[in-house]
Amino acid sequence: MGTATRNRILEEAARLFTEKGYEATSVQDLAEALGLSKAALYHHFRSKEEVLYEISLQALEGLCRQGERALSEPDPKVALLRFMEGHARFFEENRPFFVAMLQGLQSLSPEKRAVTIALRDRYEGMLRSILERGMALGVFRPLDVGLTARAILSLLNWMIRWFRPGGPLRAEEVARFYFDLILKGLEHGAS
Repeated sequence: MGTATRNRILEEAARLFTEKGYEATSVQDLAEALGLSKAALYHHFRSKEEVLYEISLQALEGLCRQGERALSEPDPKVALLRFMEGHARFFEENRPFFVAMLQGLQSLSPEKRAVTIALRDRYEGMLRSILERGMALGVFRPLDVGLTARAILSLLNWMIRWFRPGGPLRAEEVARFYFDLILKGLEHGAS
C-alpha cells in the first residue's frame, strides 16, 4: 500500500508539475488531485521539493539505463541511433516525469541539484563516449565532442515543447529523423 501510494503521488505530481509548473503547483493542489490530506502526503514525502527530486532521479536513472544499452553497441552509428531512439522512447513513455525533471532542475536545492546534475552528466558522458568512439574509428569526422553531444541532446529535449503522444509520429520516428539529419553532418565526405 505504501509503495503504491508513493508511486501514485509521484505520477500525479509529475503530471501537475508538467501542466502547471513546479512553482505554481502547491502541496494542496497535489493533495486535492490525489484525494489525500496534506498530512498523508507528508507521511510519504517531507516536502514538495522531495517529490520533485524523486521524480528527477527516476527520470535520470531511466535515461541512464537507455544510455547504457546504447553504449553496449559496438558500432558507433548503431550506438548513436540506439541512444537517440532510447532517449525519445523514454521521453514518450514517461513524459510527465521527463518534463518535470527537465523543467524543475533549477527549483532543487543546491545539494539535490548537484546529485541530479551528476546523473545528467553521466548520461551525457555516455553520448560523448559513443561520439568519441566513432571519431576514433574514423566513422564520424572529428568535431567538438561536447558541442556535438549538447546539440544532439538539445534536439531531443526540445521535443517537450512540441511533441504530443498520439500525434502523427512516434518519438522514436522523430529521433530517427534527427539521427539521419545529424549523421549527414558526422560522416566523412559529407557535403
